[in-house]
Amino acid sequence: MEYEFWLAGIQGVYANKKIRLRECMKTAEAIYYMEETQLRRFEFLNENDRNKIMQAQENSDFRTDYKRMCEKNIRFVPYFSGEYPERLKEIADYPYALYVKGNLPQVQTRKAAVIGARRCTPYGEKYAIDFAQALAACGVEIISGMARGIDGMGHRGALLAGGRTFAVLGSGVDVCYPREHIGLYVDILEQGGGIISEQPPGMAPLAYNFPARNRIISGLSDVVLVMEAGQKSGSLITVDLALEQGKDIYALPGPVNSALSDGCNHLIRQGAGILLTPELLLEEWGIGKNRTEKESKKETKNEKMLESAEKLVYSCLGLYPKSLDQLVRETKLNIREVLEKLISLELQGYVREISKNYYVISEYRA
Repeated sequence: MEYEFWLAGIQGVYANKKIRLRECMKTAEAIYYMEETQLRRFEFLNENDRNKIMQAQENSDFRTDYKRMCEKNIRFVPYFSGEYPERLKEIADYPYALYVKGNLPQVQTRKAAVIGARRCTPYGEKYAIDFAQALAACGVEIISGMARGIDGMGHRGALLAGGRTFAVLGSGVDVCYPREHIGLYVDILEQGGGIISEQPPGMAPLAYNFPARNRIISGLSDVVLVMEAGQKSGSLITVDLALEQGKDIYALPGPVNSALSDGCNHLIRQGAGILLTPELLLEEWGIGKNRTEKESKKETKNEKMLESAEKLVYSCLGLYPKSLDQLVRETKLNIREVLEKLISLELQGYVREISKNYYVISEYRA
């Protein structure tokens, strides 16, 4: 398998060319020992491809790199392995190999990609968590890219339901990006999910790797749920790829005055499915709701009685930020009372201060 690892790691040669060359030569080891005259026999290789392969043949460190990878509990899964996801082979430009920490998605389970804006609003955050949590509670595996914003919330929602979720990275699987998601990275693995990439271990999160990883996110999924996206959002690249792959697209409708909902609203106008509630989506898929212990605890906590003044302040809040001054006007309480109630609600996990003196409700308390 060391030679397969060597071939997979050659940068600058498309995966479909590597696969075609291996099919001709039968093994990656044979490719490693090919002469330039032999390489020139294959017309589908251009001059750059041949140069990249010959440069890689001079590398004798790949055996050491392969050993280090194994020591990190990273699995190397080439396209001809029985472990390689069959549904990924249905896309036109599937990766030569995957690098995996943890597990790969199960063959028989339904899978949904949850994607959207990195700089999302509390509205997008809430529904990314709600949909992912409800779907995961019914056995749907959640696929996303572990980016800031919607991606991270989708993963977290699945974990809250006790479900499995899988992160497809634009870096090596041993490189947590963004760094602040290290806790999420660990939780995904501990709960039976997986970290997946076509990039070799140690690869930095280079910008041009991210559009390419999006085809894997959509390729592994049955459907793609877009929770929040602007007109030029990178999520729309994933949507285009998913449409080419024949996948169903759903989008969360948003306020007409929100730039971060422009992309979703446009998708709905073009015929995407509308995400109204997780229950309606599950009903459409013919999946019954399976309540989890965590959901029951959350509902019990939501029903906890608040003091009347706390209820008044809480009732004025929503998913869009309100200022302290606005809350004083709406509740007709004095500023000291409003601050006291906000602090109490925040300590109980009912509200969040998202910037100085601006508050929203918090719908995802542990």
